[in-house]
Amino acid sequence: MAGLYIHVPFCSQRCVYCDFYFTTTRRDEGPFTRAIEVEAERLGHEYQGKAPLRTLYLGGGTPSLLTPDALAAVVGAAHGHFDTKALEEVTVEANPEDLVGPEGADWLRAARALGVTRLSLGVQSFFDDDLVFMNRAHDAAQAEAGVEAAVAAIGEVSVDLIFGVPDQPFEHWGANLQKAVRLGAAHVSTYSLTVEERTPLHKMVALGRVVPEGDETLRERYLFTHEYLLGQGFEHYEISSFARPGHRSQHNQSYWAHETVLGLGPSAHSFWRETRSRGWRWADVAHLGRWQGLLLGGESPIEWREQIGPDELADEAVLLGLRRLVDGLDLDVLERDYGVDLLTDRRAELAALEGAGLVDVRPGRVRLTVEGAAVADAVALRLVG
Repeated sequence: MAGLYIHVPFCSQRCVYCDFYFTTTRRDEGPFTRAIEVEAERLGHEYQGKAPLRTLYLGGGTPSLLTPDALAAVVGAAHGHFDTKALEEVTVEANPEDLVGPEGADWLRAARALGVTRLSLGVQSFFDDDLVFMNRAHDAAQAEAGVEAAVAAIGEVSVDLIFGVPDQPFEHWGANLQKAVRLGAAHVSTYSLTVEERTPLHKMVALGRVVPEGDETLRERYLFTHEYLLGQGFEHYEISSFARPGHRSQHNQSYWAHETVLGLGPSAHSFWRETRSRGWRWADVAHLGRWQGLLLGGESPIEWREQIGPDELADEAVLLGLRRLVDGLDLDVLERDYGVDLLTDRRAELAALEGAGLVDVRPGRVRLTVEGAAVADAVALRLVG
């Protein structure tokens, strides 16, 4: 089974922290949807029989900027060229401001009719000061109204929130979590504000106009989030992800389980696990016009492609497996599928990490503790390579 990711690059404006590929130029959905159709046919011809879809995910960018007709064309391309008989989940990312008012209601009805089962909303905060700082297109009132509309129309809603916004009062972060729960989110994804290169935020920090929050503040926010959402009946099943029982993101779990995920659209990445010891990863060109031109001109839009050998696959399996806080890293699968005996190969490191309270080592499984999850990258690097 596999997942299919479709990248919709259109945005109304640039958020200060975003380093994903997007475009804010005037949208022309005709060439985009035709190119998606062509690429779906190309990729489906090769993988339809080898990778039946379990999940479909439209991300971006802002897929909720697509008109209902364009949304139907994109979803239809997936159904038309891949095996979707066992499809379990169809997720579309959306911004709150696109879901309010009559046009928003029309879009939600169209999404539901197309079989969308889940919406992932880029709320980030329910406070206007935070939203202005992040240069989000919606305000606090639209954030709340958008979540309410999504829950009423689709039911299954995930809310993205960002902590570590400079000078954000602690009470505001707690209120953000409380409101997401009160509005009926079945899933909450929380991320610390990260300074990525080639973003407006990076330039603001370099010029001294913004001072990022310190590690201890971020750690406190993270631990509070864990305790609060667990107290509200959520499970902390992945480093940044919380879900009510039965409401995990099936598509995202494909990444963390090291399963095949194919990608369509400008900048979209694909991963194909060919055998236990060999895989492939490739990415489309990160430019809407060039991507469209290549496909509509009968050429491949792939910018680079690489083979992944057994050692790199094994390291990825460790890094991804540790992200799964409830399921953890399955040591038997790691040895069977990747030839790695972590208890032997990293005995000293595991003992030190367990002694520091960062991992929990049980027969056949290693899990990060919540303290370990707060410094997950540092922990993982001690167990690979």
